[in-house]
Amino acid sequence: MAASADDGVTDERAEREEVERLRAELRDLRARARVYPLVSQAQGMLRERYRLADAESAFALLQRASQRFNIRMRTLVDAVVTTPGPERPEAMWFPRRVRSPEPGLRLSAARDAGERNRGGVLGAVLSQTLAVVGTDMGNVQLADRVHGGLRIEKHTGLTPDFVDFFGYVGDRGTSCAKAAQDVTQVTVHDVGTDPVFTEPAREAILTAGSRACHSVPLTTASGLCLGMVSAHVDRPLGELTPAQLKVLDALGAETGRWLAWHEHTVVLDALEHLHALGRAARGSRLRRS
Repeated sequence: MAASADDGVTDERAEREEVERLRAELRDLRARARVYPLVSQAQGMLRERYRLADAESAFALLQRASQRFNIRMRTLVDAVVTTPGPERPEAMWFPRRVRSPEPGLRLSAARDAGERNRGGVLGAVLSQTLAVVGTDMGNVQLADRVHGGLRIEKHTGLTPDFVDFFGYVGDRGTSCAKAAQDVTQVTVHDVGTDPVFTEPAREAILTAGSRACHSVPLTTASGLCLGMVSAHVDRPLGELTPAQLKVLDALGAETGRWLAWHEHTVVLDALEHLHALGRAARGSRLRRS
């Protein structure tokens, strides 16, 4: 019996679905591969420091501190791995720390960030940036404390393959890397012709439907770049107006100051809390919630 046209359409659809399933699985494996070594390293450090019974107990400490201070596990793990440990097991971790008040966020999107957790602020900053540029595609990256470079933290309107490809970027080959290196706003008027991109990066951006982009550094008062917010546009982009650039510059500076405060206050509070839990649990076996 001859196959019908419907059978061919069904087979083609099934093949596309299987390819997409495999691509999603590959993206997930890559994401896990980026995070797992750091989690494992942090678990080993905590097990040794607090003489915990097993790696599960160390993960339970991380989970409790993460939930208590509403910060992502990846953020806490990065801090554990990169922050010198307490001078003595029985002492406070940061006894000479001077606390500073939370800096104000004057721009509307940031003011509406709800609980003022980092995810909410980054989401609001992304929304404000896209509104200024006039697009609905973009992402926020933060400086990677362990490896250097930039890591995507928030995104909207971008394809899963884009987010996978640019999940982590180094110090060259992209416009956001150039903006971070020069600590200045960078406009790519046409992705197809701009020499800042490597060819794989150019192809990934064009495939995602972006033809132009604008990147804004998130900077501290001393000019240190802590991250990047980028808007992607589905058509070639002209010059932004001085008024747009001024608003984006202020947004990047406000956000950078807030991120610096969060890192030196909320993240360190979470580490101190983890330290207190670890001292209390010394030698014990804990389970995650």
